[in-house]
Amino acid sequence: MNPSDILQLDRVVHERVRLAIMSMLAASPDLSFTEVRDALDLTDGNLMSHVRTLQEAGYLAVTKAYQEARPLTTLALTKAGREAFAAHIARLAAIVQHARPA
Repeated sequence: MNPSDILQLDRVVHERVRLAIMSMLAASPDLSFTEVRDALDLTDGNLMSHVRTLQEAGYLAVTKAYQEARPLTTLALTKAGREAFAAHIARLAAIVQHARPA
């Protein structure tokens, strides 16, 4: 295994909560803030912190709207986010492949 493969992992994506958020959103066009929060058993503040980090990296789009007169915050991966997630998963797969005994 080449150690540089591990060093090249995207630190924004690799953090476990952000990886979980991106995994959920990769499987769905979008999810509500509440759905993600509840699925990952996070507090609002904790999730918002990770959302901000992903947003600043250009990986996540946040849409605020109203549904039945109630605020609704929706999260979705951007094109750059989908590409970063796919590259991250491919790099992890390569690392695992190289770590397997012959």
